[in-house]
Amino acid sequence: MVAGAPLTASQFANLHTFLVAARHASFALAAQELSLTPSAVSHRIARLEDSLGLLLFERLTRQVRLTADGQRIYAALQQGWDSLHAAIHGGDALAGNITIHARPSIAQCWLVPRLASFTALYPDISLDLRVGNEQVDFRAGQVDLAIHYGDGTFPGLAAQHLMDEWLAPVCSPAYAREHGLQGTPANLKNATILHDTLAWPACAPDAEWQSWAAALSPAVTLPTRSLRFDRADLCALAAIHHAGIAMGRRQLVQPWLDSGQLVLPFGGFSLASSQAYYLVHAARTPLPARVQALVKWLMGQTQES
Repeated sequence: MVAGAPLTASQFANLHTFLVAARHASFALAAQELSLTPSAVSHRIARLEDSLGLLLFERLTRQVRLTADGQRIYAALQQGWDSLHAAIHGGDALAGNITIHARPSIAQCWLVPRLASFTALYPDISLDLRVGNEQVDFRAGQVDLAIHYGDGTFPGLAAQHLMDEWLAPVCSPAYAREHGLQGTPANLKNATILHDTLAWPACAPDAEWQSWAAALSPAVTLPTRSLRFDRADLCALAAIHHAGIAMGRRQLVQPWLDSGQLVLPFGGFSLASSQAYYLVHAARTPLPARVQALVKWLMGQTQES
């Protein structure tokens, strides 16, 4: 590309293809969105790299990953794309794409069941939901907003409290009867406890169970028999299928309590968790209008729940 020269249609197509591929971190998914073949996407990216004299993607065995130059170019292009959307739609456009990241448990149990109301309110906003336990790198500009479960400390990032959480053991009605758990925490010694080992960053594998046991008077001795998972929703699912007793988070397990698939053998959610849910994003001001709309909608959903 020559500095100061207008973009040709082919160059604009290459830039747009790069923008979509970077957002998805996948040539195959970009091809689906653009109605191209993965090979055509790869060729467009290669032509863009040749014209810039930069390597934008690392080509790995089964994935692609932005290089440092790719991250820089992507952030600049995304900002320009946001401005273009706003200009076309008259200022603060409630249109465009939002990439939101969440842990699998909160995504499946709380967020996804509510998304239909958001798309009905904002039909011109496309949501791209990413789930996983990995740390989000906001520097690459590939995630607009994340829902984190933690203590509210997010160095270098902006965070807004979304909702609190409460803890209580949950199990299936049959498991409670079989192990004599109803109203009898001492009988936990005969049970299998289910752990979310990644309840929050850098926590002990049984952190939630230990905090609950310590809050009882007298404290309960936890059994050594356990099953471990890296997701709270899998703990709850295992409990539904009589594998043991899980530490339930109210925001996640309430639908299963309402349906009777889970019960609270030792009483309700009296223990406030030391962690809460936060909306986290890069510290830039202001957020695009479409992201502000999502934040406002999410806050409204916590009041309804």
